[in-house]
Amino acid sequence: MLLSDFGDDSLKVGTRGSSLALAQTKGIITELSKFTTEKIEIKVIKTTGDKIQDSQLYNLDAKGIFTRELDKALLEEEVDFAVHSLKDLPTELDEDLQIVAVPPRESPQEALISNYSWDELPEGASLGTSSLRREAFCKLYRKKVSIKPIRGNIDTRIRKVESGEYDATLMAVAGLRRLGLAHHIQESFSIDYFTPAAGQGALAIVARKDSPVSPVLKSINHLKSSQEVLAEKKVLYELGVGCQWPLGACARADGDLMDLYCALLTKEGEVLSRISVRGPLKDAEEVGRQAAKIMGDGYS
Repeated sequence: MLLSDFGDDSLKVGTRGSSLALAQTKGIITELSKFTTEKIEIKVIKTTGDKIQDSQLYNLDAKGIFTRELDKALLEEEVDFAVHSLKDLPTELDEDLQIVAVPPRESPQEALISNYSWDELPEGASLGTSSLRREAFCKLYRKKVSIKPIRGNIDTRIRKVESGEYDATLMAVAGLRRLGLAHHIQESFSIDYFTPAAGQGALAIVARKDSPVSPVLKSINHLKSSQEVLAEKKVLYELGVGCQWPLGACARADGDLMDLYCALLTKEGEVLSRISVRGPLKDAEEVGRQAAKIMGDGYS
């Protein structure tokens, strides 16, 4: 089936307006162009999270903070599908929406942006982050670092470090690579040392459940990536936690198996649970459920 089978009107894809969101969406359009000559128009939609620049996200009602306006546009048929950073999606979507595809995942790792290496950060160095998870890991490893809120696009945050406003910040390797900014990475961390957010490095293509476009969108789904994030999101769902808890979850496919590594900290940076679970790739949800049960039993 080709997208051109759906009529004469061009399709509309919804996205946030950041440089990263636009780069990701253009990449998806490029992939879809392998299956159609149909024009796909980008519609930029400003989300609640984009409008708030002066608060730590975990101090807000953050469920769907970067997605609900895009969901509304989908449900009202203003756009045909939407492209998200998967880690921004709430664990449960609107009942009329679905994740249609997860394209091949970029690296889920965390990166340090700084003139200092991680071990050389001086006492009292200002480290910018608005993520409770990153803040908790910083407290775990570098308790004398001064944590300060930082918001803005990736290039804005990099400039704040380069100008000396901050000594360092932490970012996802994936976003830096997608924007061609990987040369700013001072160092990256293994997932067992600095465990990323569930879904980090992955994209989600969301559409209405009744959308005739869904079969074509599914053509760019990457099975291993989609199973990895399915396991990670299952951990969040089973534990009932979001960005108000410092939880990292990262699965990596290994042939027909997957390894799921999870770390749950307190806000003060104390380890509540750190586990690794190995299981069949095809049983991703069960692997995630098993990990959540082990973690829940460990700190309840």
